[in-house]
Amino acid sequence: MSIVLSLSKSSKVGNAELTHALCSAIKSCGRKVPVLYTSSIQADSGNAYGDSKREAEEALLKLSATFGNKVHLFRLPNVFGKWARPNYNSAVATFCHNIANDLPISINDADAKISLVYIDDVIRTFISAMDGTQFGSPFVKVEPNYSITVGDLSAQLYAFKNSRESMIAERVGTGLVRALYSTYLSYLPPEEFTYEVPKYGDDRGVFVEMLKTKDSGQFSYFTAHPGITRGGHYHHTKTEKFLVISGKACFRFRHIVSGEFYELYTDGVTPKIVETVPGWSHDITNVGETEMIVMLWAERDL
Repeated sequence: MSIVLSLSKSSKVGNAELTHALCSAIKSCGRKVPVLYTSSIQADSGNAYGDSKREAEEALLKLSATFGNKVHLFRLPNVFGKWARPNYNSAVATFCHNIANDLPISINDADAKISLVYIDDVIRTFISAMDGTQFGSPFVKVEPNYSITVGDLSAQLYAFKNSRESMIAERVGTGLVRALYSTYLSYLPPEEFTYEVPKYGDDRGVFVEMLKTKDSGQFSYFTAHPGITRGGHYHHTKTEKFLVISGKACFRFRHIVSGEFYELYTDGVTPKIVETVPGWSHDITNVGETEMIVMLWAERDL
């Protein structure tokens, strides 16, 4: 069955008139076709755009009440995520694009709050609604819904950018910060996919820092030529984890009070973490015939 929609060119074509035409087409086919409609939080704002969204909602609600079609209405706030068009209707997209490309941003009211939903959460909820596992009344909300000020949003995005210099990673593991970081990275031009980190070298080998966290330590790696020993000190509180990823190593420990001595061997063939223990001096020697490469996590940089 083919359905042809004839629409006039008015300001409501995209919302109200299109929805009325769609409802008419559904009625004429005689099937209880479910409808998912992306409305807007502006539906009750009293502006022309919001009025057109509300009129579309009312048409769909009438369809549902009269013919029993399932209707899922989403009054979406500001949707953000990868590939959104900058300099259009999304502050997140504009800020991410401009900051990632070294362009200025403009803020009229830093204290203004915006409500945000991440595109992955939007699509997940859409699919759940279509699969019948997400229900509304018939309005369906996307969760989580984040709230942030424009000033805090810009500060967070600049923190992502500046982390390449400071090497201090933001807390990008969960929630809004995770979604914003993924979004920000999607606006980087390909030539910015890589960046250099500090490298320190001497006769023993090199030491390279990778990143630091605000409260979970820092990551780095170092190399050592055959026969070279690194370390030879102890910590009162600081802890570390070593992972030899290439070569052969001998770790030596000595208790600073009792003098108890212990040594162990690891190599890059069998992944094994070696932890330094407060109160024990420690060093590591390359006992192989090739360069040794060791990954290091330290709970702080002192």
